[in-house]
Amino acid sequence: MTPFFLARPILLLSACAALLCGTAQAQQADAADPSTQILSVSLEYDDLNRSSIFTGDVIMTRGMMTLNADRLEMREDKDGFQYGTATANTGKQVRIRQERPENAEIFEARGQRADYDSKAETIVLNGNASIVRMICGKPYDRIHGDRIVYNQKNDTYSASSESGRVRSVAQPRNKTEAAAAECLGRPAAKQE
Repeated sequence: MTPFFLARPILLLSACAALLCGTAQAQQADAADPSTQILSVSLEYDDLNRSSIFTGDVIMTRGMMTLNADRLEMREDKDGFQYGTATANTGKQVRIRQERPENAEIFEARGQRADYDSKAETIVLNGNASIVRMICGKPYDRIHGDRIVYNQKNDTYSASSESGRVRSVAQPRNKTEAAAAECLGRPAAKQE
């Protein structure tokens, strides 16, 4: 899953302006470091403290990832590590959608709050959190709990729940690989 708080605030504003103006440079973003676009009702930017606060129907797009929230706070430390917090108003959820077309996969994550830490390479979803992995638009794997932590370094998840039990449904790997191969029109991998 691609991190969703990667652009430096000043570069972020330049990328947003370029995208809104429709320049060829912004339209041909490098796949390894795609441009970030953030739409919101308001923006507070503090260059001295390296922070930005976006509020009101926030939609952030970076490559094949989209984040929807009511508020997005971003900051960068002196070493260049980025941190972000996305929150939703009462009764709503932060939504993150990451597409992986090479595998016919879509990941959808939800929670009342999402925190990103580029130094630890983690995304933490809190409050009625869930992650669904879909292949060709059909759900295959699901995780639901009060808190879900995704570690990008080793591609692992952990979930916990204070109000009950964690729920997860996972399909066998050969089943998900066969579904992706069928969707992409490729021959299924043979099991050894």
